[in-house]
Amino acid sequence: MATSTVLQTVLATPVASGLVKNRSRVSNLFSATYVPRLRGSASKRVQCKAKLDDQIKKIAESGSTPKPKVSPKFLDLFAFSGPAPERINGRLAMIGFVAAMAVELSKGQDLFSQISNGGVSWFVGTSILLSVASLIPLFKGVSAESRSEGVMTSDAEMWNGRFAMLGLVALACTEYVSGRTLL
Repeated sequence: MATSTVLQTVLATPVASGLVKNRSRVSNLFSATYVPRLRGSASKRVQCKAKLDDQIKKIAESGSTPKPKVSPKFLDLFAFSGPAPERINGRLAMIGFVAAMAVELSKGQDLFSQISNGGVSWFVGTSILLSVASLIPLFKGVSAESRSEGVMTSDAEMWNGRFAMLGLVALACTEYVSGRTLL
């Protein structure tokens, strides 16, 4: 029915004389008195699909979906799939891997001698400081995903933390098996 209405509207509109070269051919097809009428108060609204897609895209880009909030409950934060355990362990692993490699390059000590020569106190102090610093925003209900933009996203931090954990374990295993420093 919509197609029929649109065709009737198109056929009823007068053709501009500049657009038609052979006016007699057009006159033969449609008589000048023919004007289709719509029944009653029938009206149709036609909108281009491309315009609808643009409107949907604008709504999506405006960020109308709210950013996820974290539950500030202690048990929710430290649950197995909670936001705190892997993020804190990843941050500690990133700092630990970089510190282990820096000390190994500067002093030539392997990972085990670094730990035995006062590394435990540095590890405990750093762990407490980073854990508290990581938990403060979470207890306020702010998630890392809501604050991530550009290159430094929360997913990138998680992957870097995972790789740092693997790197730290690989460093320890390599030095234990070879019996000497990696570098």
